Amino acid sequence: QVQLVESGGGLVQAGGSLRLSCVASGRTFSSYAMGWFRQTPGKEREFVAAISWKGGSTYYADSVKGRFTISRDNAKNTVYLAMNNLKPEDTAVYYCAKESSKYGLGSQSGTDFGSWGQGTQVTVSS
Repeated sequence: QVQLVESGGGLVQAGGSLRLSCVASGRTFSSYAMGWFRQTPGKEREFVAAISWKGGSTYYADSVKGRFTISRDNAKNTVYLAMNNLKPEDTAVYYCAKESSKYGLGSQSGTDFGSWGQGTQVTVSS
């Protein structure tokens, strides 16, 4: 019913930048809040950022606040995560997700998201 495809991951030096993109299929993309999560092997999935259904509100984990920026372009069915001043601890698989309910303001809980992308690897070297 919905597909999310992430891109933009890769290998970068500490202090560098990457921009992740997530393209969604489905005609109701613009009615849903979107989020980014990340997971390192052996660790629990971690909330990174979320954006409300209209894009007017954004939320960030403390660990990335001031360095990452989430945005969306509903005309392109795309959500972005711009990552600046990357640190080795940012190394993880990053997942794009769409909330299950319409008109969300952006949740920090993975259980509120019903659709997930396949993930894209971000590796930050020191």
